[in-house]
Amino acid sequence: MPNAPEPDEDDLDAIAPPQPVFHVEQALLGALLLDPHRVDDVSGIAADSFSTAAHSALYGAITTLPRPDLAEHAKNTRWLDRVLATSREQARGLTASYLHTLVQVCPWPGHAPAYARMIEAEHARRHLQTAAERLVRTIHDVTLPHPVQTMLTEADALTAVVDDIAHRFPPRAGVLPRTTAPPPPASADPTEAVEEEQMLLATATARPAGIGSVRWLLPGDLTQPLHSGLWQCLTALARRNEPVDAVTVLWEAQQRGLLDDGSEPGEVLRMLAEPAGSVEHWGERALQRSLLTTAEHAGRRIAVYADDPANTPFQLVVGARRALADIAAVRTRWQHVTGAAPPQRRRPAPTTRAGPPTTRAAPAARSTRAPR
Repeated sequence: MPNAPEPDEDDLDAIAPPQPVFHVEQALLGALLLDPHRVDDVSGIAADSFSTAAHSALYGAITTLPRPDLAEHAKNTRWLDRVLATSREQARGLTASYLHTLVQVCPWPGHAPAYARMIEAEHARRHLQTAAERLVRTIHDVTLPHPVQTMLTEADALTAVVDDIAHRFPPRAGVLPRTTAPPPPASADPTEAVEEEQMLLATATARPAGIGSVRWLLPGDLTQPLHSGLWQCLTALARRNEPVDAVTVLWEAQQRGLLDDGSEPGEVLRMLAEPAGSVEHWGERALQRSLLTTAEHAGRRIAVYADDPANTPFQLVVGARRALADIAAVRTRWQHVTGAAPPQRRRPAPTTRAGPPTTRAAPAARSTRAPR
């Protein structure tokens, strides 16, 4: 048989070094293997708080097996042998030599509570990132029959995760994450958004009486700067009780500098000359798109914050709550439009330091009208 090739330097460089939390986990496990009774000093974590299956299995075995007599534990390895055997049921690759390594690398067993707190913070960060990424995936799931309601359910679940982290790590100050937030996402189907917004503007121009029924629609809900500006023109003319038609809207647009970007007056007039449907219908479509886009941007912001290990739990809470507030602002208008009752949010239940983070999604709001 030919000899297996030796790995070259490029192969070795491709192996990512362990993250700091890996060494923290080793230190905690080493402390507990040296003195199992230090488990009483550890709180806020569970087996699933660890970053590897081996560490998770070891912590599960340490915390579930009966603790040994300290004098006997100092004389023999019987309890360690039971820990290894129990752990290998979940992680077969574990060896006695690795347990010896854990004991050797623990710098100070008395610091076990501090190590546990670090692991709790890292687990909270991973949990937040997972919840944020799930929200974003939901928005892009084209198979969902009710995308808005499903998204709102995931947003509630994400909010519950943030509330739990805030309970475990009360913010010390309103310090935002240092991570640069991503830009707002582009529309999933820009052609559809442009066409529907043009229908909205043309219909509102032809039937200005309907503008007053969609006061909940804001210029920022539209995807195109020109469309946002033209909607401002329409609402301003209607508010002043001035005549509304394609020409008066065009003149208002000129007064506001909307044509300075090179937009052709003739193109604007043609866009405003093709009404269809109702202002309420196109307004609701625009608001739904705005809600989903806002939720996606918030989810991506939170995921980026959580992906940066330099951010503390306190910073993650502040940054995530600001992002979630953007969803809430659009959600309130959406519930007004659709007649959906806002969810009855409960205060987070007091969390003991002895258990893992618990996150429960708030009940999803049930809409009385299906999205058009």
